[in-house]
Amino acid sequence: MTYDILGKNGFKVTPAIDAYIEKKLSKIDKFFLEPIKQIRVVMKVYPNFHKVEVTIHADHVTIRAEEKASDMYEAIDIVTDKMVKQVKRYRDKNHDHGHKKTNYNDQIPIEEIEKDVLAKQLVKNKKIKLEPMSIEDAIEHMEQLDHDFFIFLDKKTHQSHVLYKREDGDYAVIETELDKEKDA
Repeated sequence: MTYDILGKNGFKVTPAIDAYIEKKLSKIDKFFLEPIKQIRVVMKVYPNFHKVEVTIHADHVTIRAEEKASDMYEAIDIVTDKMVKQVKRYRDKNHDHGHKKTNYNDQIPIEEIEKDVLAKQLVKNKKIKLEPMSIEDAIEHMEQLDHDFFIFLDKKTHQSHVLYKREDGDYAVIETELDKEKDA
């Protein structure tokens, strides 16, 4: 397993922080039969809080979480707990939606490491019509609707995109594409 640990917004990763992250996140590797390929950690410092973003790339699954706290060690603790809960949720889903399943290690009782997780339920289903538009037009529509995300059809590529407003006030776009291997 490789760790990619980065500091942004002026945050410098010290050897102590590096070792703490590796120690905390190494327990997640125990839940998988096959080793985790990569863990990417991005730490940012803001005037009023610290933020940690963690992305785990394992066999056939990517798990991501981010958390804010008053200090970096607290944010690392919180995001690690959140990652453990997500792994448990994925492991407990014993259905295969036509995808290759990730092998989880069922011999390790996650309950010893964390408390039970409250299940989240789908509470609303909404259909939308995708309109072809530029990213600039999508930003304008999203601002008019006062939403923090907006789904649209890119005018140039004719693919659906998700535009969202980041916590720092900037915008980001998630571009979708068809997975041709799974479609075949």
